[in-house]
Amino acid sequence: MNELQTVSEVARGISEYGILVMVAAFFLVFAAGVMLWNMRAYKNLIQRLVSDFSEKLDKVNSMMVDVAEGIVPETQLRIKNISNVYFDLATEQVCRMIKKVREENHIADREATAQKVRTLLRNMYEDRNSRFDSFTYRGKKLSGYCNPEWIEWVAKAVEGELYNEAGPNNGRAYTNVKAVYDNIKLDFYHRLNN
Repeated sequence: MNELQTVSEVARGISEYGILVMVAAFFLVFAAGVMLWNMRAYKNLIQRLVSDFSEKLDKVNSMMVDVAEGIVPETQLRIKNISNVYFDLATEQVCRMIKKVREENHIADREATAQKVRTLLRNMYEDRNSRFDSFTYRGKKLSGYCNPEWIEWVAKAVEGELYNEAGPNNGRAYTNVKAVYDNIKLDFYHRLNN
């Protein structure tokens, strides 16, 4: 019944307004629907393009910052100056540590002494890294360029001084510890550039 009523209304509309007016009204409604569909489709397309472009732009921007930091010699100079201060301070701290361990500990117990030395050196290493975390280079914290093997390098030098057959010698200890920290600086700089 509903279909019959719709057909009769269309027939009445044609008789009252004419077939051309009805066809034109149908095409106007159809064209408006197509235009709305196209607008939504273009809007979605443009949104996808803009989001893809912004993601790629963010990636390119981060790469450019990385490249710019690596290219600017001033950045490397600042990092070298800051790291030199910390490594020179560590040299002095290790020399004081050698003297203190000699005086305060029973160094005949090599295993306990080795464990204590490594604990003290690990604490110094972690403290320096926490300070390096404030600085970045090529999008990575400076502590990321540090090597945990450095602890063992310094520990061997410390043990070499604690158990040296020639006896205690602060001048020799300073020279040997300084040589190890010079190697550590070079390793740090190589890690920055690779």
